[in-house]
Amino acid sequence: MKTNQETRRSFITRAALTSLAAVSIPEIIMAAMPGNHAPKLNLTKNDTILFQGDSITDAGRNRGDKQYNSQNALGGGYAFLAAAELLLNHPEKNLKIVNRGISGNKVFQLAELWDTDAIEIKPDVLSILVGINDYWHVLSHGYKGTVDIYRNDYRALLRRTKEALPEVKLIIGEPFAILGTAVNSSWFPALEAYQQAAAELAAEFDAAFVPYQKVFNAALKRAPGAYWSADGVHPSMAGSQLMAEAWMQVINS
Repeated sequence: MKTNQETRRSFITRAALTSLAAVSIPEIIMAAMPGNHAPKLNLTKNDTILFQGDSITDAGRNRGDKQYNSQNALGGGYAFLAAAELLLNHPEKNLKIVNRGISGNKVFQLAELWDTDAIEIKPDVLSILVGINDYWHVLSHGYKGTVDIYRNDYRALLRRTKEALPEVKLIIGEPFAILGTAVNSSWFPALEAYQQAAAELAAEFDAAFVPYQKVFNAALKRAPGAYWSADGVHPSMAGSQLMAEAWMQVINS
């Protein structure tokens, strides 16, 4: 027979779990996003929106398909899901949405193809998510990069972009990781230096910032890491939708 103390503890545990389950994913995302003074972007008619980055953005896209608003060209990740929501919500704007993310990319590799994969597209909105490989490949691929190289290369890329496209509206995504088959506790807090660099560059270039790490950390209160990303880097379907909803928060509806 349970004691009063055991019964009370069981009740408190059930109440805490019920309260946690009652918190919706949109509420989690809103709580994780920057404050009211963080930059948001307005979309205008005929805007071209370009997603750039690494495998998280690439998401298995058909790189031979150069069309805009093409499911094959957008891949199966957050970029496609965000694009689908934008096109659903704004048919009157005639948006043109493209994805040029490439699996494995680090900042210097983005720069190598930047003229053709960014500048020549002349995006009105440019969303960049890069940085996880700049750290991960130091651990597992023999890359000799540092956080200073990441920051300096990224700053040079953003300056180059603004010189060529002074009116472009920028979105910078925070590189993120959660514990998974490819990610262990040794990644932290080292990865935080890269995340801080991305946040600082967003502020320097007046870019909207999507704090994916904070969003995923908050989502872990609803489901374990494997639900959002099996390896801790590449999001699941649920993780990709979570990212898309977080990305949409920096767009004025």
